[in-house]
Amino acid sequence: DTVTKPTADMLAAMLGAPVGDSVFGEDPTVTELERRAAELCGKEAAIFCASSTMGNQLAIRAHLHNPPESIVCHAKSHIFQYESGGAALLSQAMMVPVTPSDSINLTAADVKQHLILDNFLYHKPPTRLVALENTFSGVVMPLKDIEEIAELAHSHGIPVHLDGSRLWNASVATGISLAEYTRQMDSVNLCLSKGMGCPVGAVLVGSAAFIDKARHFRKVFGGGWRQAGILAAAGLYAIDHIWPTMKRSHEQARRLADGLTALGFAVSLPVETNMVLLSIDAEMGVACQQLVDVLKEKGVTMGVLYEGSLRLVVHHQIDD
Repeated sequence: DTVTKPTADMLAAMLGAPVGDSVFGEDPTVTELERRAAELCGKEAAIFCASSTMGNQLAIRAHLHNPPESIVCHAKSHIFQYESGGAALLSQAMMVPVTPSDSINLTAADVKQHLILDNFLYHKPPTRLVALENTFSGVVMPLKDIEEIAELAHSHGIPVHLDGSRLWNASVATGISLAEYTRQMDSVNLCLSKGMGCPVGAVLVGSAAFIDKARHFRKVFGGGWRQAGILAAAGLYAIDHIWPTMKRSHEQARRLADGLTALGFAVSLPVETNMVLLSIDAEMGVACQQLVDVLKEKGVTMGVLYEGSLRLVVHHQIDD
């Protein structure tokens, strides 16, 4: 769902957007996108970023203050697997990857086993952040688990960050509002360039003080925008016009999974939103990359997520 292209209506909204110098807080469209995202999540403030990787890394940097420190996260999370070691490079933090006991989503029990609450005579970096992800590979993280993990972390004075790059999908799939999902989160990243169909962008939300600190680090990271309202307008358009269509993508993914199952393929994770993960083993007589190459010739693009695992993602520009 990162391969979508802006629609004609989205491009028209971008071209007609009022703009200004966002570094000086003078771009009204950026300001409105940030206000809208904060409002949807029930938070005080937000900051428009170039990508979800930037949003996540800004969150880490703004939460952590006194290295050496550590972050507890899902072992296959984006923040651990696909952000180029940013936590170590930019925040001097160690990641503590946790494999969920049910192999899908973290629970409070999983997190509790890996919290570092003492430096153990200066041998260990204390846990100073817990990072969650919703959805994970298209599977919705149960609200109960989010709340229990937040309660556990907060009882030890540890903030919780949610990589909600596809939280839009989770909300559509469950009917639970963004504000309810993020009520106990200290910061949340929302992606605009995945299922939302924008060409670029993400929004990080949190308290006013937290976002003020993140804004400082965004400048340090080279992420200050000028006339960024052209891009922010795409985000506003997506919230109003693309987000409401996600249910259709979820239904398409479910039909795709049912069809592939009927053909003998094994779907490895529950299909709850817009993703289908297939398990490919030697007994099938075909390798992952071989299947990818053959389907690419027929105009179907998919990726090898892990060895023996293929990911298919449905988006709003795929028809029935």
